[in-house]
Formats: sequence, C-alpha cells, structure tokens
Amino acid sequence: MNIKRAKEEIKNTIEAYLFKDSFGEYLIPAIRQRPVLLMGPPGVGKTQIMEQIARECKIGLVSYTITHHTRQSAVGLPFIKEKDYGGLRYSVTEYTMSEIIASVYERMERTGIREGILFIDEINCVSETMAPMMLQFLQCKTFGNQRVPEGWIIVAAGNPPEYNKSVRDFDVVTLDRVKRLDVEADYLAWKEYAYREKLHGAVISYLDIRRNHFYRVETTVDGTLFATARGWEDLSQILYVYERLGKTADAQVVGQYIQFPKIARDFANYLELYYKYHRDYQVDEVLAGNPSTQAVSKLHFAEFDERFAVMGLLLSRLSEEFGRCYLEDVFVTELFGRLKALGQKLSGGAAGKEGGPADGRKTGGETTSSSVAAQIRGERLLVEERLERDKEAGQLDRTAEQTGRRLISWLGKREGASDFDQIRAAFAEAADFRQDLIDSTAAKLECAFDFLEAAFGEGEELILFVTELTAGFFSAWFIRENGCDRYYKYNRGLLFAERQKMIHEKIEEARDKMTGAGLR
Repeated sequence: MNIKRAKEEIKNTIEAYLFKDSFGEYLIPAIRQRPVLLMGPPGVGKTQIMEQIARECKIGLVSYTITHHTRQSAVGLPFIKEKDYGGLRYSVTEYTMSEIIASVYERMERTGIREGILFIDEINCVSETMAPMMLQFLQCKTFGNQRVPEGWIIVAAGNPPEYNKSVRDFDVVTLDRVKRLDVEADYLAWKEYAYREKLHGAVISYLDIRRNHFYRVETTVDGTLFATARGWEDLSQILYVYERLGKTADAQVVGQYIQFPKIARDFANYLELYYKYHRDYQVDEVLAGNPSTQAVSKLHFAEFDERFAVMGLLLSRLSEEFGRCYLEDVFVTELFGRLKALGQKLSGGAAGKEGGPADGRKTGGETTSSSVAAQIRGERLLVEERLERDKEAGQLDRTAEQTGRRLISWLGKREGASDFDQIRAAFAEAADFRQDLIDSTAAKLECAFDFLEAAFGEGEELILFVTELTAGFFSAWFIRENGCDRYYKYNRGLLFAERQKMIHEKIEEARDKMTGAGLR
C-alpha cells in the first residue's frame, strides 16, 4: 500500500482502539489492541504521517528512534528492593521507570491529553542486547516492569532488510501479536502531499516527467545510491532559500540531497532549464495578462519537456497565489468568529445577530473604551494561551500556527481602540484585502488559460493543466470556493475523454473475446 492508504489504516485503527462503550471502557481491551508495525523503505514518510495522525485525531504523540537508546534508557536501571514472602524477607531486583514510559506520563502532565501514540522508529535495527526488550515491548506493551499507560497506542516502524543491513527479523510469535502494514513508495500519493506542502515547482514538474526518479535505491560497487521522498522535500526547501539569497543550486548541491549521481545531474540540468524558461517566457508577465507574441509562438513549437516545464512554472506561481488566498481566508474566518463573540460580550448578547463584528454596538448603554481594550486584550491572551497549549501538545500544523500568530498580532494592534466601531472598520479592511487577493488570483488564473489557449488552442495541454489544478490542494480549494468557468469547461472535456477511453477499452475487450471464440 502507499503512504496515504497506510495513514488511513492507522487512523481507523486508532479510532477503533479508542472507541468506548456506554460505561466508558474501551470496546477493544488493551490486551487485544495490537501494536501497529509499519514496514517500508527509508524516507517514504512514515514518521511524518504519525505527526499528521496525532493532530487530526487530537491525541498526543511521543516519538523515539530506538537505535539511539541503550538497554538502560529503554528499560530503566535496576535497584534492590526488600520484600516479604511467606514471612521471609527477600532482596528483589526491580527497575526504575523507563525513560520512554516516563516521557508518555510527562506529555500527559504537560498537555492534559490522556490518550496518544507511542511511536518507536527503526524498531528492527536495535542492538543484540535490546532485541529481547523490543519483543517484550511489542508482545506485552511493557519496558521492564513498567507498562504503557492505557489509552496510548503503540506504533512501530522499521525498514525491510534490503534497505538496512542491521535489521533483525521478527519471529512468528511476535508477528502474530502485531498489526502489520507494508508501505511502498508511490509518487502520485506523495504528489498530493507535495502540493499541500508547497514543494518547489521544479521538483514536482521534474518528477512528473521522470517518475522513475522519485524513489530509487541501487547497490553498486561504489556503494548504495539512493533518491528518496525525504531527499526531494529537503531539496525543495533549500531551493526556495537559495532563490531568496540569489544563489544557484548546481549538481553538487543537488547531490547532497539526491545521493544518486545520475539523477542529481539530470535534475540539475532540468533546474537550469526551468530557470531559463522562467526568464524566456516571463511567467509573471503572462499572469499579468501581458504575454509576448514570441513567448506564445515559442511555446506552440516547443518540445513536450519544455511545454511541461512551462506549465509547471505557471502552476507553481498560481499555487503560491492560491496558498495565500487560503491562508487569508482561514485568518479572516477565524477573526470573524472571535470578533463576533467579542461583540456579543460587549453588547450583552445583542451584538452579532445581523452579521457578527459589523453589529457590535452596545445596546442599553455605552461601551467604554476601557471595556473594549480589556476585551481585546483578554482575547489576545486567550489566543496566545491556546497557541502555546496546542504547540506543546503537537496539535499545530503550519497553517494553524501562522493563523494564531497573525491573530495575536492583529488583536495586539487594536488594544488601544476606543470603541467597537474601530474594530469593525479594521475587520472590514481585512475582509476587503482577502477579496482583493481572491479577485487578483482569479484574474491570474484566467490569464494563464488565455496564454495556454493562445499557444495550444483547445489541445490536450489544457486538459493536462486542468488535471494538475484538480490535483493541487490549494488550487482545488480555490476553484471550489470561487469557481472558474474555463476550468469547468476543460474538466468536462477531461471526463468525456476518460469515458471515451473506457468505451474504447471495452470495445477492444469484446473484440478480443469474439476473436478468441472464432467469431468475425
């Protein structure tokens, strides 16, 4: 299965394990809650999906790479304790609490979240002295004499032996006590994530053309050569920063992340062309509605790789705009809800009935400047408190954190407001800015369609462009919320083409059957 399906399976497992009956007891008792064993190649995203799952399920997460630990840190240190048995006194060896188990209790104390995931990475790469402890951990959910707290689900991850010489095979007794998921690298599943995380357009468009370069591991006389999903994501980050610093990433820089020389050189060459196309086609001018006739003509006669790269450039720039619109919409929506509640407090519950912040007038008395300032300050403190709490609990994704920081800043600047009219006016400015940004982005999308239609007419390139818009998280959100007539036009063409292809395939199947039966 791919990493996306593995994430769904783990989420379903967690929901099932944490489901309680009418008496508040777990429907599946702890002894029947098999640990999840996630096996897959390195760098495919196993650790990352655990963070996403914890946030989406609103539970805690404690992560450990077990190869970094000794037997003592995992199990605890032995000490002698005196005990009475049958009237006689004996010295008994016990263990201090495991560092790992203690971390779970500390996380519960700090966050107040009583349920979560204990994630142990590289579980099949432990030392010989640690191996029995790992088997005990998977079978009995204990380290030494300390048990994993109820409500905490064990997920372990490991690499198959072809990727790591240090792995140890699990015996049948252990495997019969875990829920095993085998993960394989899948570019299309990763591509959805890449769009959501705004990976560099050069990386996405290159891998669309060279999908077999997405994940490669080969053992040669010179050592192991590899290109992984983790490598592409980290390379994307350095490309963004290099661009802002005015630096160029050559084959040597690429090779520091994509440790497969042939692929690194190939991508470095593509990256050079990618930047050249950006200059030649003047993408920002295209999206401003001012493409040159030379650019249209050049793209019309270009080879497939060049056409694809230019569409990648357009999509990359549009994705930046779609992402900005998304963040602005999340911010304004959150701000609206908070100001609506604040307006209701100031007006004794009467405000907000006709539209939230726009109706925050005091009825039956005057709202004082001190009360407005106090309410704004209190709201800012609440946002700060929630942000820190959620950050400590690992419940914040990038969007939530950015939105929280912006809310704190916005509210802080309005703490000197003398009345709620000033707050309403400031909110109106934020809402207008959001709408202006949406209108500007919609115009850029139309300009992209204009340019591609001028170069290709209504050819298959437009269908491909629409396909990529559908695949992107932010582009799909933008079109769903704001519409785009030409997107819908070519999307209908895409659906028609798929139906036509399916019909042709069925006709060919029927012909093959008729030929096999001796019919003409």
